[in-house]
Amino acid sequence: MKNIIARAAAIAAALGIAWGTPVMAHDDGTWSLAIHGGAGTLERSDMSPERDAAYRAALQTALDAGAAILKNGGSAVDAIEAAILVMEDDARFNAGRGAVFTWDGTHELDASIMDGRDRAAGAVAGVTGIRHPITLARKVMADGTHVMLSGRGAEEFAAEQGLETMPPEWFDTDARREALERLKAEKLSAIDVDIKFGTVGAVALDKDGNLAAGTSTGGMTGKRWGRIGDAPVIGAGTYADNSSCAVSATGWGEYFIRAGVARTICARVHMLGESAQAAADAVIADVGQMGGDGGVIVVAPNGDAVFSMNTGGMYRGRATSAGASEVAIFADE
Repeated sequence: MKNIIARAAAIAAALGIAWGTPVMAHDDGTWSLAIHGGAGTLERSDMSPERDAAYRAALQTALDAGAAILKNGGSAVDAIEAAILVMEDDARFNAGRGAVFTWDGTHELDASIMDGRDRAAGAVAGVTGIRHPITLARKVMADGTHVMLSGRGAEEFAAEQGLETMPPEWFDTDARREALERLKAEKLSAIDVDIKFGTVGAVALDKDGNLAAGTSTGGMTGKRWGRIGDAPVIGAGTYADNSSCAVSATGWGEYFIRAGVARTICARVHMLGESAQAAADAVIADVGQMGGDGGVIVVAPNGDAVFSMNTGGMYRGRATSAGASEVAIFADE
């Protein structure tokens, strides 16, 4: 980050923009949405036609849920929550139902959300039994007293807010349990058994020119000691600011925290005048050099919806007011 700041004034001058000039959002009716359902080692040879089609259909359903809100003049925050709610209820993704198992055979869920209008944010970490962690994170944001709540305290807050809970077995899936058993039996790491990071997220620009971002996850298989990754960390897994961009990340959380991925991408857009694509590519390359992998989705104030990853694929989709509506899985799509 220091190097970025040190170079920013000179680059800004070369680009003919004033130092600190924000990238202004537009309110001309343009809207844009991008979603992800996890990045990782994805090979076509490992994907049956039926599974491929099922994932694409699931992504399209989530994309359509968020796009419908934006198309009808709804807010970016409403759109990203709507898209993420769909994926939290879909056992194909590692968020809500279908979340991975901890070492002790439980589910600990994390989520965060951020409103680019005023940088209001809310996050929850290590919660159990909450059907929709993204909604809980939004409740934390709306309350405004704190930004992040964890564990039992977050669950008490959820009860006060009347949020829906589900029994532990509702979150269970055979595939996730098999992954935990294999991790223990073969002494593997979560990276070996998860194959992909099924974290879900969404970023959006609404017709009023406001940006928002949200992320939700079950973490990594076999996690212990209350481990928390980047998903609920504002600035690492989630960030939104109308003056720069909105970002949601998926990947090896420890590296994304160390790189401050989401905030750094927005800083490059804001201070260096880089495009969302260039900034995302540079930061993901930095994560790779550190030894981490994963990807990001980014929406810029001009409506650009972009992806960047250093993995074989990322479950993803985007829709815009210009008529685009597409989903993809593999990196070369």
